[in-house]
Amino acid sequence: MKKYFQFEELGTNYRREILGGLTTFLSMAYILAVNPLTLSLSSVKDLPDAMRMDYGAVFVATALAAAIGSIIMGLLARYPIALAPGMGLNAFFAYTVMLTYHIPWQTALSGVLCSGIIFILLTLSGVREKIINAIPAELKFAVGAGIGLFITFIGFQNAGIIVNNDAVLVGIGDLTAGHTLLAIFGLIITVILMTRGVKGGVFFGMVITAIVGMFAGLIEVPHQVVSSVPSIKPTFGVAIDNFIHHPDKVFNIQMIVVILTFLFVDFFDTAGTLVAVSNQAGLMKDNVLPRAGRGLLADSTATVVGAILGTSTTTAYIESSAGVAAGARTGFASLVTAALFILSLFFFPLLSVITASVTAPALIIVGVLMVSSLSEIDWKRFEVAVPAFLTIIAMPLTYSIATGIACGFIFYPITMIVKGRAKEINPIMYFLFVIFVLYFIFLAP
Repeated sequence: MKKYFQFEELGTNYRREILGGLTTFLSMAYILAVNPLTLSLSSVKDLPDAMRMDYGAVFVATALAAAIGSIIMGLLARYPIALAPGMGLNAFFAYTVMLTYHIPWQTALSGVLCSGIIFILLTLSGVREKIINAIPAELKFAVGAGIGLFITFIGFQNAGIIVNNDAVLVGIGDLTAGHTLLAIFGLIITVILMTRGVKGGVFFGMVITAIVGMFAGLIEVPHQVVSSVPSIKPTFGVAIDNFIHHPDKVFNIQMIVVILTFLFVDFFDTAGTLVAVSNQAGLMKDNVLPRAGRGLLADSTATVVGAILGTSTTTAYIESSAGVAAGARTGFASLVTAALFILSLFFFPLLSVITASVTAPALIIVGVLMVSSLSEIDWKRFEVAVPAFLTIIAMPLTYSIATGIACGFIFYPITMIVKGRAKEINPIMYFLFVIFVLYFIFLAP
């Protein structure tokens, strides 16, 4: 085991790897509660049950997808990077694909499955480098920041801090309401923990908020801690079944845009996470990431597995950097994280205390972390600033990640051509320009 994971070469040991794996788990454990709440659209009232994914099944799919993805990453790529259903992509899946486009979750899962299969093919063929190089760095950073703002906006809504206002679209909510006060308290606590550098600050912030909510009578106290694992039957295999029996619902222009969005965000999010965490761990060699292809293959395989189980896109988590900071250097840490996700399956009753008020602070803080990429954009170059800004601002304002990406990818060729820099535009960007123009003409709601 030590030899396979190169403990001696990397200057690590079992203690450091176990501690690192535990730290990573605590840093990303919030997804066990947030993902089921998001995909079941629990914060949206007056929806038919048929539009909602089964809460318990999504919880099991989330834990298993995280465990399997982390195991593949640990054994195949040997990186101290854990995987789980991604924030941002789950919001796109629920609020844009299901709620705005009115696409059934069964079809949406088939879209995730398709994106994972395409990701695998791109990884095996080596085309991934060409695609990565085709997208301007500024637009990659803009997408990350835009998703961050979108997630934060959802967090404020779930907290009741931002509400509908017919006069000005949105306005401030009743800050004296019990559940809103609880969310504000949770946000303050989480900010304090994160500012102090507490490992797993988001997770512990949720725990403290839930406990205070129970004492305040705002959250019902669970009757048990450990229980049998919920059934995954409502979601398991649905993506394949829908893919086979209803191909017309999966292979149309609207779903192509959805699939491309799943693929694009996962593709670049994973690449960025691999580079960032590996560099932090000192695994980069001459500015080259060894076994990068294996890391991308692990991620794309996890997406396919997750879709079959019944969850949105599974991706590498930047929270893995917390585990690296705690000492993790090898894939053994990812195996530890995977084991903890499997163990969490038996603590489903505890999720009853994780309400929208409890998860809202986590969404807001994740948004704060994601908008850090704004500093990487050269705002002094107007031809770059315009498409980047439109990408970022359109996501929360239109409640759609896909629309934000479309805005940026349409304006980028326009501003670059007018600036006299047409030769710098990769031909792939022109193809995407046409795709997204057609998207607005025929599909945008």
